[in-house]
Amino acid sequence: MSGFERLGLAVPLIQAPMAGVSTPAMAAAVSEAGGLGSIGVGAVDAAGARGMIAEIRERTDRPFNVNLFVHAAPRRDRVREAAWLAWLGPVFAAFGAPAPAALRAPYRRFADDPEMLDMLRAVRPPVISFHFGLPPAEMVAALRATGAVLLASVTCLDEARAAEAAGMDAVVAQGIEAGGHRGVFDPAAPDDALGILALTRLLVRRCRGPVIAAGGIMDGAGMAAVLDLGAVAAQMGTAFILCPESAADAAYRAALAGPGAFHTRLTSVISGRPARVLANRFTALADAGAVPVPPDYPVTYDAGKTLHAAAKARGEFGFGAQWAGQGAPLARSMPAAQLVACLRDELAAARRG
Repeated sequence: MSGFERLGLAVPLIQAPMAGVSTPAMAAAVSEAGGLGSIGVGAVDAAGARGMIAEIRERTDRPFNVNLFVHAAPRRDRVREAAWLAWLGPVFAAFGAPAPAALRAPYRRFADDPEMLDMLRAVRPPVISFHFGLPPAEMVAALRATGAVLLASVTCLDEARAAEAAGMDAVVAQGIEAGGHRGVFDPAAPDDALGILALTRLLVRRCRGPVIAAGGIMDGAGMAAVLDLGAVAAQMGTAFILCPESAADAAYRAALAGPGAFHTRLTSVISGRPARVLANRFTALADAGAVPVPPDYPVTYDAGKTLHAAAKARGEFGFGAQWAGQGAPLARSMPAAQLVACLRDELAAARRG
């Protein structure tokens, strides 16, 4: 029995660790309902992550997942950053705000965060997952020593094999349909953009360990489809955004329920890495053409967040990072535990035929 299978989930479901959207309340509700709840801590420091983990444990004694960002260190390029700010300058001006004089990297990557590692070793979350790559071998060994089940997002066979070689207990096969950031290890390398069906089946056939399928799954029938392909569970994020436990703001919720949900876009202009988002003012900028090369992630995100704040102050919410997968129009508004129960019943019905 694999480490993942030892979790004994009553529902083969992982609520995706959407940094900035998932909350301890959501994660705990999903875990209590029989799935695996998750939080993303890539946007907070060790103290913030410790507090989130403590809150989950106040709400449930069941397993949950803590997700970390393992992106490459951004290469700072003043010329490229200046060109990016110049391109965005007229947009800032339209909202009566100057573009930033300089950019920073707002998120600290896990490989450069010994405080986060020490905290995880101390509090010992039951599941730890990685996005954008894999930590150094010594960090993986330290986390494995805590007894945690380790997961990594992958988008192709080579990444999956690297994850297995690094000691991951299971891989999350992220199809091109998925909302939010692509989990590609190297965003500069060609992306085969495999869909969830092809990727799941490929990894089930060619990898040794369990495969979790992610990307565009919104209901029990979708769960049944990937389970039939050999996945051990489905990971779902967009499906949970409209839950009351989600941290999504009113504008995000309204956009997800609107026509933009039918037209998601994969873009790098918001953060500097490819990510699937609802069609909005930001994607319209990219569609207009003549876009300069964005600075490395997460430096570009600094500009994106600043622009969103300037636009929001003038009543425009179309520059938010409204991540969503291609199944977005199927999102439902209900409490997380109720959604898990609904998914469980839909899965059972799909399996009965």
